[in-house]
Amino acid sequence: MKTYSAKDTDIVRKWYILDASELPLGRVATVASSLLLGKAKPLITAHVDCGDYVIIINSDKLVVTGNKLQDKKYYRHSGYPGALKEASLADKMSKDSKTVVYAAIRGMLPVNKLRPGRLARLKIYTDEKHTHDPQKPEVVILTETK
Repeated sequence: MKTYSAKDTDIVRKWYILDASELPLGRVATVASSLLLGKAKPLITAHVDCGDYVIIINSDKLVVTGNKLQDKKYYRHSGYPGALKEASLADKMSKDSKTVVYAAIRGMLPVNKLRPGRLARLKIYTDEKHTHDPQKPEVVILTETK
């Protein structure tokens, strides 16, 4: 038997909708990153981007567990001495909730040349309205696993 290697012409991309208000941020991010990578497809190939499009709705109603709203911190540094900036999850959510979801999913994707293309297929909306009805996206039912 020969090993099958997917080509760009073999890839069929589907559209999926995830609701961020159903499960915690980490669960939504893992499902979204798995869909962006194309993990469930039988033709997955490591060096070819085989993933699908992902639409995330209701990012303003994002669910987190425990005290993460106050305890989870995001850091950035300008490069100058003493310029480390810190923001809590609640601060980031009040400014723009889409950046929180984007950062969580970006952190779960492998760091290689394919990551920017995968992130370009990620669409995040703060409410239930989106502009992708012509693509006929499938709604993914998120379930809690125990």
